[in-house]
Amino acid sequence: MSGGPTILHADLDAFYASVEQLLDPSLRGRPVAVGGSAGGGVVLAASYEAKAHGVQGGMPGWRAARLCPDLLFVRGHFGRYQELADRVMTVLGDFTPAVQRISIDEAFLDVSGSTHLFGAPAVIGASIRRRVRAEVGLPISVGAASTKHLAKIASQVAKPDGLVVVEPGREREFLDPLPVALMWGVGPVTEQRLAERGIRTIGELVQEPGHTLEKLLGRATGSTLHALALNEDPRKVAGPARAGSVGAQSALGRRTPTLELVRSVLGHLAERVAGRLRAKDRAGRTITVRVRFAGMRSVTRSQTLPGPVSATLTLTEVAEALAWQAIQDQTEAVEITLLAVSVSNLTRQVAVQLELPLQPEDPWRPGSPTGSARWALDRSMDAARARFGRDAVGYLPATMRRSGGVPDDFRELAEHDL
Repeated sequence: MSGGPTILHADLDAFYASVEQLLDPSLRGRPVAVGGSAGGGVVLAASYEAKAHGVQGGMPGWRAARLCPDLLFVRGHFGRYQELADRVMTVLGDFTPAVQRISIDEAFLDVSGSTHLFGAPAVIGASIRRRVRAEVGLPISVGAASTKHLAKIASQVAKPDGLVVVEPGREREFLDPLPVALMWGVGPVTEQRLAERGIRTIGELVQEPGHTLEKLLGRATGSTLHALALNEDPRKVAGPARAGSVGAQSALGRRTPTLELVRSVLGHLAERVAGRLRAKDRAGRTITVRVRFAGMRSVTRSQTLPGPVSATLTLTEVAEALAWQAIQDQTEAVEITLLAVSVSNLTRQVAVQLELPLQPEDPWRPGSPTGSARWALDRSMDAARARFGRDAVGYLPATMRRSGGVPDDFRELAEHDL
């Protein structure tokens, strides 16, 4: 643990909606929803003016319109989001090289080596907010503390458009009254389980014995939350690192797994993952699928192939086989709530070496006739999409999956390669 509040967490406020208000001044100070419409669709993000009426990301558009009759729906400028977020990260990098970006709109900073140049952490936090507002035009909240977890909570408390510094020795005074929902890893299900035991604040969580939390939430979750509530978080701010895997996931609600459902969802996920791999001239040998069942229980299956792949159809077929392994291993009828696909064991792939026809055909080998044809087709489709848009061409299951849901542009902004 650091001796002072030298870990900062910087988080852009209502990022997507704030960008829309920046690009269109007539939207400023008004309730704005990115995505969706009064007739349907899904709200992707909401401005603070809309949140004051109960509008939240992930909400059906019709419900948002009922909660806020004056709500303004905008389509979203997905191309500008990445550009503006990258400019903010450049500002953060001016204060320290130790910047760990954890999503498109938030990052941790370790300023322990920068205070002699820029002043105390509180001064650095204020400078960051001032420069982001002046140079990019967006509001940003900053939390400063001695640990990453505490800094993230501080930035949440600082919202909107604020700065909170938790000085050493005042951690308990700060943490104890706060709701457990602010803690890293506490979602609606965990929050409800804690509430049923009368635990609603972080202070109440600290008073609960660790073994009781492990029994209530599971060993890993219980012990982790108890440590974080005590502000025991030894994690350091890690600088930029090369991606070790590329992945995507899709929440399904509660669905009975069918051939059509699993194929369409995994085809959609595989198209997103494979496209990101090819865009970076990368391919991977290890394919991992995670299936989450009702009750929040997850099962993971993986397979390592002889050669690195980035072809959409190959990734789809391998992922589908792995998913059904996980589903069929269950001893009773199941419902699934999430499917996820990732590719790791990455290597550079700018071309595919054709193999001699001396062995049986295997479409999963990248150099086989079928494997190389799949890769060439994907490259041609990538070129067509770059020129005419994402929806210009695609595989049927993935194309059908895309219609009417959350735009892939938005999904890919929210995902970050691991």
